[in-house]
Amino acid sequence: MRELLVIGVGAGDPDQVTVQAIKAMNRAEVFFVIGKGEQKQDLVDLRTGILDEHVRGDHRIVDIVDPPRDRTPSDYEGVVDDWHDRRARVFEEAFSAVDGVGAILVWGDPSLYDSTLRIVERVLGRGVVDFEYTVIPGVTSVSSLAAQHRIVLNRIGEPVLTTTGRRLREEGLPDGVRDAVVMLDAENGFTTLSGDWDIWWGAYLGTPDETLISGDLRTVEDEIVRTRADLRERKGWIMDTYLIRRR
Repeated sequence: MRELLVIGVGAGDPDQVTVQAIKAMNRAEVFFVIGKGEQKQDLVDLRTGILDEHVRGDHRIVDIVDPPRDRTPSDYEGVVDDWHDRRARVFEEAFSAVDGVGAILVWGDPSLYDSTLRIVERVLGRGVVDFEYTVIPGVTSVSSLAAQHRIVLNRIGEPVLTTTGRRLREEGLPDGVRDAVVMLDAENGFTTLSGDWDIWWGAYLGTPDETLISGDLRTVEDEIVRTRADLRERKGWIMDTYLIRRR
């Protein structure tokens, strides 16, 4: 493989794929699709749907089975580092078997809470394969959340913190933070907040299953918890993002 294209494809809506991303996809000869088991087959189907929508030339799809990892580790950073190392070995094997231009489709944007670029750098650092790679930005789930709720993420002249549900649960928010976008929240971290907050929540953004709830946090938090549990049981997985804003 002489070149790898790391392409951000948005939150799931084929219409949110940028012109730059479409041009890049039509240069690729091989697409590496990372599967996460039968429960998340929807994610693979969404990727292949994007390819069907936008790619006109001949291409090949190579399935990569994502190595499992402990989702409730005592040593979070150590477990993630080991997982990245195992992913790099799997990627390296797949890259070694390909000639020409390869591509990976990344949900949202490769720069925000995604490990693909770290894995690519780790593959190159191992020195077994060598290639150039290009990153194409995409519409993030955060952008999609704001658009669907018709809101501005920041107040005038003020910052917005982007964090994870795990850090929200374990550490709370830093002093003075009034607006925060929370991603990767598997345990409803918003329920740990005290005080007066508003929330704008969205699940499966950019897909046919998109679900939105907003309002006073104390009023809607039970509805979000219940809806989230119902959706996860029905589909077997959930991807959600939300903005919280202190009054």
